[in-house]
Amino acid sequence: MSSYIPNTDSDRARMLKSVGLDSVPELFEVIPAEKRYPVLELPPPLSEMEVKRLLRGLAERNADLDHHPCFVGAGSYRHFVPSVVDHIVSRGEFYTAYTPYQPEVSQGTLTAIYEFQTMICALTGMDVANASMYDGATALAEAGLMACRSTRRHKLIVASTAHPNHRRVLRTYTQGMGIEVEDIGRAEDGDVNLSHARQLLDDGTAAIMVQHPNFLGCLEDLAPLSELAHAVGALLVVSVDPIALGLFKAPGDLGADIVVGEGQSLGSPPSYGGPYLGFFACREKYLRQLPGRLVGMTTDSEGRRGFVLTLQPREQHIRREKATSNICSNEALVALAAAVYLAVMGKQGLRHVAELCYHKAHYAVEEIASLSGYEKLLGRFFKEFVIRTPVPPAEVHQRLWERGIIGGYELGKDYPELAGCLLFCVTEMNSREEMDLLVETLKSIGEEK
Repeated sequence: MSSYIPNTDSDRARMLKSVGLDSVPELFEVIPAEKRYPVLELPPPLSEMEVKRLLRGLAERNADLDHHPCFVGAGSYRHFVPSVVDHIVSRGEFYTAYTPYQPEVSQGTLTAIYEFQTMICALTGMDVANASMYDGATALAEAGLMACRSTRRHKLIVASTAHPNHRRVLRTYTQGMGIEVEDIGRAEDGDVNLSHARQLLDDGTAAIMVQHPNFLGCLEDLAPLSELAHAVGALLVVSVDPIALGLFKAPGDLGADIVVGEGQSLGSPPSYGGPYLGFFACREKYLRQLPGRLVGMTTDSEGRRGFVLTLQPREQHIRREKATSNICSNEALVALAAAVYLAVMGKQGLRHVAELCYHKAHYAVEEIASLSGYEKLLGRFFKEFVIRTPVPPAEVHQRLWERGIIGGYELGKDYPELAGCLLFCVTEMNSREEMDLLVETLKSIGEEK
């Protein structure tokens, strides 16, 4: 078999001469002799066909979502992805394209990003959107920094019902910057505690930051939060589930100033945690404070429509003190998947997906709550709901897995007061049979406690 190492004998000789050595063994004399050439207990070599068989067998040991009913969400969701999405994003001109700096050779990529921005604006009710962020967590953190720049204030009050990991990223971003971050408690029904928010607000507050639907699945009432924030000159930042916006009012129509979110559910599978997609939109008056990149439409010298990177407000392109963030790339391919998904689904398709999630989740929660020992907590919800279980959540998890079911999210590690609770998620991908199997299994767990 020929070697894949591209160095020739003359190449090696020149490299050795440049470091003052005569042979390759001399290069390794600094390593103790007993450690230099260890004996590796490797199995006999395999042919390509045998290697493929081995790897296929190892892959089949993974508990993937194609073989197991899944009722866990918590920020990562399984939604149906039409085959045309993968077909388009896998085209060579998109799949292998680098960041589109040169508009004269990347009009297709720039056009796709512009359409993504346009659809994000339509979905969120905002005036302008950027070319995407790394993920939903960094989008929320960048929104906090942008709110502080825009208001020239240094205090953020954040709903405790926002995603715990997103709040951790926000605190990481703001540490050492003189920005104060305080948590707003939740009310009994799971929403933001308005009276607590009112107590925390002052003339130094840059923004109220909430998630809708929140991490516990509850639907937040954004209008009162907008009134509270704007009364003291602060902004309202909302992190949203884009699928929910197919059914509910856009945050922009309810007074939000900045809208961010995780766009993974728009055309991308959960995929072991990445790559994901952060989207970021705001009102036009905050355009100059927008992090990341923005693609704009223009005309060339002959009057033809064209697309360019209109804003590149990062320190690599402009003076460091003028940069709005240090984000050095964007999730162009995942944003393309989101754009294709939204274009294929359209308004009615997205609404239908949201309705299926809503009604299926409410069917599931009614069935579970009717079981002895199980209790639904908190108020209005979209596709995720909190259930108090009659046995410890870890035991419920184990028993569900014995039936091949991937269960809910244990809330106790993030919310001690909900230590005996699981957060379940139902999407359009969960069939009636899967939900009934979940209910049947939970019933047997409760009866055997």
